[in-house]
Amino acid sequence: MIIQCSSCDKKFNVPDSAITAAGRLVQCSSCGNKWTQYPLKAKPRPVSPVSTQVKAKPKKRVDKRKNPVPYSKEYMQQKWGTSVQSYALQKGLSKNPKALAKAKTSKKTQKQKSTQVMEKPGFGFFNYIITYSVIFIFLVGILKFERGRLGRKFPALEPYIDHFFESLEIFKILILDFFR
Repeated sequence: MIIQCSSCDKKFNVPDSAITAAGRLVQCSSCGNKWTQYPLKAKPRPVSPVSTQVKAKPKKRVDKRKNPVPYSKEYMQQKWGTSVQSYALQKGLSKNPKALAKAKTSKKTQKQKSTQVMEKPGFGFFNYIITYSVIFIFLVGILKFERGRLGRKFPALEPYIDHFFESLEIFKILILDFFR
């Protein structure tokens, strides 16, 4: 819906659902003029000469908006989890002492509820990769350090250990060539 300021004649585009049948107080952002805006009546459309035999089916209007109207009480509750009055009370902007005490107690209960609802985050994919890489590097370092002693105590393992380290060298060269 396009509304027009009665003072400066500036036009504004407003959602149809923002103006109710009871009207709404609006203010011009250009000159500051305030007025009560009521919904505009739809202008009758001129009838075009169409054959009487072929009638087009009227299209059903589908409202794609499933969210509440902006700046309504439902919108404030859904978006911010509070209303304007309770926000003013929580921030101490209200001068009503009874309401201020009530807001403080409700704020405590909200904190308790929010701590109960929060879930602990998982370890994550990249954290697993980093952890396993560090463990693998640690074990390879220990194996390299104890390579001679293991070869003397278990001579049958020596070819396998040598093959493992040769494979690591080949893998290292492959990775370095990939980045060159």
